[in-house]
Amino acid sequence: MYFGKTRKKGPSDRVPPNQNVTTSFPVLHYGNVPYYKNLDDWTLKIFGLVEKEVALSYKELMSLPQMTSGNDIHCVTGWSKLDNVWEGIATQELARLARPSDSAKYVILHAEENWTTNLPIEDFLKDTSLLAHSHNGKELTPEHGYPLRAVIPHLYFWKSAKWIRGIEFVSENKPGFWEENGYHMYGDPWKEQRMTWD
Repeated sequence: MYFGKTRKKGPSDRVPPNQNVTTSFPVLHYGNVPYYKNLDDWTLKIFGLVEKEVALSYKELMSLPQMTSGNDIHCVTGWSKLDNVWEGIATQELARLARPSDSAKYVILHAEENWTTNLPIEDFLKDTSLLAHSHNGKELTPEHGYPLRAVIPHLYFWKSAKWIRGIEFVSENKPGFWEENGYHMYGDPWKEQRMTWD
């Protein structure tokens, strides 16, 4: 599979096994790409095992403290893109608003068209995790998740769900869309946890 200029087996400390480094930004998804004429009715909901359920408009979201994070990303299909710069809201900031209960051990990310993915709460709350609205100084395009996508860079990139609309805190791990269709429940690129049998 070719994604523009690539090089095999990049720096061993940055590129997981069997990944190809690309300078392009491949677009991979299943289903439709949502296009918004405006965001007047758009909300991000934070719910589940929380002290306070929250529904944020896009304007409210953009008024929260912003963070910039540089990282590498690794797709389960075998490409890696180095030196990305994202701008958005730290997941820790969003959790602070809703205050998850002690019984919340996992997070389900809900995206448009009912797509979901799961991850442990520790991974969602890492210092490097955020919900991003911009990539490399430019607003996200619809194909890359506009207006908001998760960025969980230490896991395979399908865990960084595009078109995020909800964050659900739950007590038990349950598979999301891709996990129900054979992808690994965790997705550590350094262990090549691509599929359930890996």
